Amino acid sequence: MNSRLRVALVAMGFGTVLGAVLAQHSMGKHRRDLFSPHPLRRLSALGYLNGRPSVDAVRLLSDYVSWEAHPMLRRRAEGIIRRMEAKLG
Repeated sequence: MNSRLRVALVAMGFGTVLGAVLAQHSMGKHRRDLFSPHPLRRLSALGYLNGRPSVDAVRLLSDYVSWEAHPMLRRRAEGIIRRMEAKLG
């Protein structure tokens, strides 16, 4: 096998692994920020979860709705839950 091709394949594999690790870190960060004392972080976390519909996200958002005291953020989360449930069937 050509050495350039081998280096390219190793680099692509490394990039894939690094991307997966960063995605997991990002998801964990946004899940933590959903219950942050800072409203803008909570809003950002809602935006992040809005683009990633899953059963786990619906459960997490349901917990969040019962926890959230700010009416605007609570309504936003309820809307996201409705859209996710409709999309997930």
